[in-house]
Parts: sequence; C-alpha cells; structure tokens
Amino acid sequence: MLSTLFHTLYARIAVVLAVIFVVIGVFFIQVMVVFSERHQQEVTQRLNRDLATHIVEDRLLLKSQKINREALADVFDMMMTINPTLEIYLLDPKGKILAYSAPPGKVHKKQIDLDPIDKFLSEEKALPILGNDPRHPDDSKIFSVSPVKTNELLQGYLYIILASEQYVGVAEMLKSSYTMQLGTGVLIAGLLFVLFAALLLFFLLTRRLRNLSNAMESFKNSSHVPSFRYRHDDRGDEIDRLSASFNTMANRITDQIDKLRQTDALRRELVANVSHDLRTPLASLQGYLETLTLKQGELTNEEEQNYIEIATRHAVHLGQLVDDLFELAKLEANEIKPNLEPFAFQELVQDVIQKYELKAKQHGVQLIQSLEDDPPFVYGDVGLIERVLDNLLDNALRHTPRGGTVTVILTPHAETVSLEVVDSGCGIAPTDMPHIFERFYAPPEAGQKGTGLGLAIAKNIIELHGGVIRATSKLNKGTVFSFDLPTHHVTV
Repeated sequence: MLSTLFHTLYARIAVVLAVIFVVIGVFFIQVMVVFSERHQQEVTQRLNRDLATHIVEDRLLLKSQKINREALADVFDMMMTINPTLEIYLLDPKGKILAYSAPPGKVHKKQIDLDPIDKFLSEEKALPILGNDPRHPDDSKIFSVSPVKTNELLQGYLYIILASEQYVGVAEMLKSSYTMQLGTGVLIAGLLFVLFAALLLFFLLTRRLRNLSNAMESFKNSSHVPSFRYRHDDRGDEIDRLSASFNTMANRITDQIDKLRQTDALRRELVANVSHDLRTPLASLQGYLETLTLKQGELTNEEEQNYIEIATRHAVHLGQLVDDLFELAKLEANEIKPNLEPFAFQELVQDVIQKYELKAKQHGVQLIQSLEDDPPFVYGDVGLIERVLDNLLDNALRHTPRGGTVTVILTPHAETVSLEVVDSGCGIAPTDMPHIFERFYAPPEAGQKGTGLGLAIAKNIIELHGGVIRATSKLNKGTVFSFDLPTHHVTV
C-alpha cells in the first residue's frame, strides 16, 4: 500500500517538498544563529567601542615607556568590579603583550596581530572586527583598543577583549534560553505551516491530474470514454489541454475500435459471401460435368450441348468473380497505377453504350444517351474509366425492370466533365445507401444479381483519379450514379 502511494505524483511532490523545507529550516536556523551571534558581537563592540579610549584618557598607564603598575592595577580592579567579563591587555607599539588582567598561566599568546587593531582605529571597516584572543590563540574575539600616547608619541595600546571566557559561557547559556527556544519553535512552526499549506495547494492543483489519471485507467480497463470536466476555451491551462487531447484521442480510438469491429464483421461476411459465390458456380459446374461424364453416350446431342453451355456460363461467371476479386485487391493495395492521358470522353461513352445495347434489348430496357456536342477532352486512364462505365451500366441494367429506362448523361463544366447513369429501377433504401460501395454488398430489395464487387471497383478507380463517385436514390423510383473527370486544357 505504501509503495503504491509513493509512486503517485502527489506523494513524490510531498516528499520533495518536505525534504526542501527541512533543508531550508536547518539552513535558516543556522543562518539565524550565525547572524544572531554577529549582531550580538556588533552591538557589544559598538557599545564598548570607546571603552579603551576612556580608560586611556582617565589613567596614565605608561610613563617613559614604562608600565604604571599602580594605575594599571586600579584599572584591573575597576574592570573586575564593573564588568568581570572583560580582559585587559597592555601592548607595546609592536603588539607585544606587556601586562594583562587574566589569571597567571592563562595567557598563551605573547604577540597580538596589529592588522585588526589598525582596521578598528581607521574607522573605515564595518563592525564587528575580530582580533586575537591571547588566551585562545586559534580563536578571534571582539575587542576595544586605544593607542597609548605621550606627547603624541605612540607608547603602546590598551587592548580589551569584550568576549572573554565568562562572556562566551553566558552567551552559550543564552542559546538554550527560553527566548531562543521560543524563536526556534516559532520558526519551525512557521515552516511546518507553510509546508502544510504548500501540500494542500499541490493536492488541489493535482486533483485534476488524478481525475485524468483515473479516467485513463478506466478507459484502459473498459474502452469506455469517461466523462470529466475541463475547460474548452483558450483560458484553459496545460492540464485542460492535456485533458482535451486525451478526450479527443479516446474518442478517436473508440471510433477506430468500432470501425475495426465493423471491418471484422464485414470480413467475416466477405468470407461467407466469397465462399457462397464461389461454391455456387463451382457446384453447378461440377454437377453438369459429372452428369456429362456419367451419362456419356446416353444423352442426345442437344442435351449434351445444353449441359456444356450451362457449364460454360458457370465457368465464365466463376472466372469473372475471380478476376473481380483480384482487381479489387490490387486497387485496394495501390498496386494499379493509372496511365493518365487526354482522351475523348464522349467517344468512350458512345462505345460503351453501343456495347450494352443488345443486353438492354434482351432485358427489355431502353438505353438512352444525352451527350453534348463536341465536349472537351478529359484527363484519365481510358481503360480504367471504361471499366467504371461497364460496371455502372451493367449494375443499372440488372436492377431495372422490363419496360424501364437507363440514361447516360454527359455534362461539361468549366474545369470538369460530369457523367451520370440514371435508371428507373427498384432504388435503394436510405439505410442501405452508406454500404453500397462495400464489397459483396447487395441491397435486400435488389437481391444478389451479380458479384457484388462492381461498385467497389468503380469507387476505387475514381478515387485513383482523385475524384469521388456519388449516388442518390429513391426507393422504387430509381438510382443515379455520377462522377467527374478533370478537363484537359490544350495549350497553344
């Protein structure tokens, strides 16, 4: 459970924020302690800056470069009474310690560095300024210093350590005092409050991400697009745009899944149709050939001729079905490249109509042509366009009852020439119109009178030419198929 929780974005943000706030808290406590010490040193040194000067002005500590021990003893006694935390040292002009107020044996440094003294006396450096501590050679302490002069001649320095061992001990005690503990506690409480507020803010900010994550998980498990709210306008942030993108992607995937299911259903239907359409002529062909074989010598010449003609028709139908399947497969695999060239569309239409006149008479259907005089040339593959016309006319004749009409209309436009095949047949129901260009599809009202591949082949050929084949129909009144080909402009 904890491992799963840690792998959430909010948990990781919470851990990172907690670590950052701990580091910041420790850093600020350290900074607070350091700045508190520096501030305390500055205040103490600034308050006692002129202490050594006042003592020098009040006492004659050196006479003819000799220590005035009586005056020095009075100073030591006075300082021990007033402020026992101070340590007083009398230095010569080179910084050598001549006398001091510390107990004997406590002073371990005999020479004081004069650079901090010069900085202190120059009044150019900001306080605090730290100097040598004779009792602790490795430490530096705040101090007050004043030159000791006689007749403007430098006799030495009065050097006062303001932070003696006793002072440091008191300061260390103050660090653990109630005030310091209260200040540290307030700082920690403030950091914890800010951390809690930040975690709450991130919790609210990541709520939409959690909703989006749950939606994605739900979609992964159920393939159902869940509903969740997000801004659709331009004021939405990155999460809103991510949500919109996911919603669009999920809808597209759902649509593709539905299409795949439909395609799979059509594939199953295709296999069933192909099996049925191939099995019927094969069974008939096999039956008549077996009859001829079994009854050889028993049939009259007329009967044998009739059986052979029927078997031939089934063989032709089977061959046509196989050819249509191969042609459609090549078209859908883009293996057929159209040989585009200018040609006379009107002449092609007349040749195809003439080819179907006999069949139209046999069906009792009147074949009418409505062609403009001298239409422009079009640009396309003559053989493929002829195949489209064959399929459309054959389809129209098969679905037009005796006494009906099939009309071919050729209409030139500015940039295209349109062709329409209009029949007065049974028509197509509105529910069947979206499927008429699918393989092996035949409207129930028309029945299966062909291979069911003609319109699918025609659609693919027109799409190879960059066009679209259209169909409109009214049930029991007829159907219109049409497409356009680009006009070929002759440049002079």
